[in-house]
Amino acid sequence: MISVCMATHNGEKYIKEQLDSVLCQLGKDDEIIISDDDSTDSTVAIVTGYKDSRITVYRNVKRKGVTGNFENALIHAGGDYIFLSDQDDVWKENKVRVCVEKLNDCDVVVSDCTVVDDGLQVIAPSFFEKNNTRKGLVQNLYHNSYMGCCMAFRRTLLQRSLPFPKHIPVHDVWIGFVAGLFYTTRFIPHALVLYRRHGNNSTPTSQPSHYRVWKKITFRWNLLRYIPLLLVRRKNN
Repeated sequence: MISVCMATHNGEKYIKEQLDSVLCQLGKDDEIIISDDDSTDSTVAIVTGYKDSRITVYRNVKRKGVTGNFENALIHAGGDYIFLSDQDDVWKENKVRVCVEKLNDCDVVVSDCTVVDDGLQVIAPSFFEKNNTRKGLVQNLYHNSYMGCCMAFRRTLLQRSLPFPKHIPVHDVWIGFVAGLFYTTRFIPHALVLYRRHGNNSTPTSQPSHYRVWKKITFRWNLLRYIPLLLVRRKNN
């Protein structure tokens, strides 16, 4: 069973295009778990308008922010394979098939993606090349390569990652950190997502970081200090 976990907030402009690209790749027993962060536009109406039993929507009474919103979706996921999804991208038609095939011999898959603009015109054919993406725990502490919309992983990683600690930088950085510590990861050069950048994205990935040096150091310390917690979770699991 596949669980696609999507976090939404005021995504009415793009969400139908994204959902259409995802649903056509899923089987009848798969699911899309959507956590909506108190949208004030027609996002929820568009989603519920599908009347598709594979889609479940959880609405936050109070805003949780990007990381908390994704956590809420992940908490409700029941699948063996977990996919993270942004509300404004478009999945290429072979994304699910390729990722599931790769997960037969690893725990985590991170695919390449094509960076596009508001109208899906190509900005960069390969995010891997643009971002200088590399595998390795130390490498990704310095410069994160685990981008959520490009990740798929086994349930074992999900169980180790939840609940999210309070002071992590962002959800995909945390999941990538856990993956680097305990699981086998494959970075594959297939661009399986049209990664849309339109000026109102929730995260600044693919753009120069706006954080000061001290903030970056704090982010990394907040990851490293949770290693004892992860070791306890490993023992309990």
